[in-house]
Amino acid sequence: MKFNVFTEMEYQVGAASTLILSINALRNQHQTVLSEEFTISPYIKTEELPSVNGENRLIRFEVTDAELIKISYRATVDNCYKLVDFAEKPDIPVSQLDPAIFPYLNPSRYCQSDKLFRLAHNLFGHIENSFNKVLTLTRWINKNIEYLSGFSNAHTSAFDTVTEQAGVCRDFAHLGITLCRALNVPARYFTGYSYNLKPADFHACFEAYLGGDWVLFDGTGLAPLNGMVKIATGRDAADAAIANLFGNVLFTSMIVSCELAEGENFEPFYYNSNSTHGICYL
Repeated sequence: MKFNVFTEMEYQVGAASTLILSINALRNQHQTVLSEEFTISPYIKTEELPSVNGENRLIRFEVTDAELIKISYRATVDNCYKLVDFAEKPDIPVSQLDPAIFPYLNPSRYCQSDKLFRLAHNLFGHIENSFNKVLTLTRWINKNIEYLSGFSNAHTSAFDTVTEQAGVCRDFAHLGITLCRALNVPARYFTGYSYNLKPADFHACFEAYLGGDWVLFDGTGLAPLNGMVKIATGRDAADAAIANLFGNVLFTSMIVSCELAEGENFEPFYYNSNSTHGICYL
C-alpha cells in the first residue's frame, strides 16, 4: 500500500544548538521509500546517523545562529504488512528467545514493568494464549484510560498513566508495553505516520513479540492498523522520539499528513473481541 506522507515543523532557535530528528520513513527490506525530500530553511547541512537502539533514521544538524528554522519532509512510501493467525500458533518461551529480543522484556525509562507486575498478573495472567492476552490488555487500556490531547508531558510514565487514567497515544503505547513486559511478553514502541488519524499527527502504538513476529496493537483505537508508515521502533519513546533538542530551541508549530497515493484502494483493519489474526509490519 502506497502512502504520501508530509510534515512541516518550525523551531525558534535562540543560540547555537543541535537538533536530532526522527521523522524520515524507515527504509528496510519491506518498507520501500519510493521518493523523499528533506529540507531546512534557511539551508543547513545535515547528516543521517546509523541506528543504535531499535530501528530509526536519525537526522542530525547544528544551528549556529539565533533564527527561525522551518523543516519539511515529504515522501511516497510503499509499506508492507502481513496478517498472521495466532489461534493455534505456539508461544515462544523466554528460554528460546533470540538474545536480540531481551531488551524488550526489561523495564525501561517510561515502561516500569516491575512496578505494574501485580496489576498485570491480576488482570491478565490467567489468559493462556499470548495474542489473546495482549489483545485483552489493549482493549482494557482503551476502556479504562481516557484519551486527552495535551494531558501528559515528556516525564509521564506508564505508572503515571495508570494513576491518572488519562493520556495521549504515547502514554497508551507505554502502558501497553509495560503490561506486556510484566507478563513476560516482549514489547516495543512504534511511531509512524498514520492514515485517517484525526486530528492528523504523528502516532504512537506498540508491538508485541508473539510466535516469532512483531504484532502491532493500538490502545487508542484512533486509526486503522493497516494505515501506518513506520518511522521508528525502540524500547520506549526515549529511543524513538520525533525530536531531541540540545540547546536553546523552542518548538513553535507542526503540520503532519498521511494520504493514500493516487490509485490506491484502502479497507481499514481493526481488531475486535473475536480477532485471531494479528497485523505484522515487516
